[in-house]
Amino acid sequence: MSQTASVWIVIVVAFAAANLPFLNENLLGVVPMRRGKSLAVRVGELVLLYFVVGGLGLLLEQRAGQIAPQGWEFYAVTGALFITFAFPGFTWRYLRRHHVR
Repeated sequence: MSQTASVWIVIVVAFAAANLPFLNENLLGVVPMRRGKSLAVRVGELVLLYFVVGGLGLLLEQRAGQIAPQGWEFYAVTGALFITFAFPGFTWRYLRRHHVR
């Protein structure tokens, strides 16, 4: 797999993972919750999925060759990007008017 394909895979998976907590009521999209999820549970899922996607990126980078060292700046930028990716799901869940039937 080329490096370009690896980068696009990580970006697409990150976008999907960032929106997953906001688009369903299941824990991590799998385990049903009786009362629904609070915002704190959704943020916890978001943090966990950030590390899962980071692990995928690390795995793909390791397969491509030597892993580049990352400082705090790398994690600050990727965390901000992950939160930005989560904006459509957050908007859908909390800012959109849901019609009550």
